[in-house]
Amino acid sequence: MPEIKPNAEQMEALVGKSLYEVWNNLCAVIDEKYDMDCLWGKGGKAWTYEYKYRRGGKTLCALYAREGCIGFMVILGKQERLKFEEDRDTYGEEVQRVYDRTKTYHDGKWMMFEPRDTSLFGDFIRLLEMKRKPNKVQP
Repeated sequence: MPEIKPNAEQMEALVGKSLYEVWNNLCAVIDEKYDMDCLWGKGGKAWTYEYKYRRGGKTLCALYAREGCIGFMVILGKQERLKFEEDRDTYGEEVQRVYDRTKTYHDGKWMMFEPRDTSLFGDFIRLLEMKRKPNKVQP
């Protein structure tokens, strides 16, 4: 299967300049804490592109792009859901709302966010840290 990897111009044309900056900032925040394999793919029916952070066969999170929109998905398994529910008051309203609206499947809650700016990044990183400890050595 040929690799699907858009260049910067294609991404900016797809999502727009300001969202492409949000995308790059989110990738930078994740890359700062995690050493992961990053895989581009088709975004399925709803999205044009998918960009997954994986390590050892497990997905940490995925970013999605389509016209005028970016997505950030994190899947919370049973243990992570219990941790989230214990600490839910420490998360912002938007994160709590997405959590509450997300259907729970046998393999977890597939939480999808559509960030418009960087305001949720702190909560995003906390969700990721709940799934997996950062594995990048900080200088």
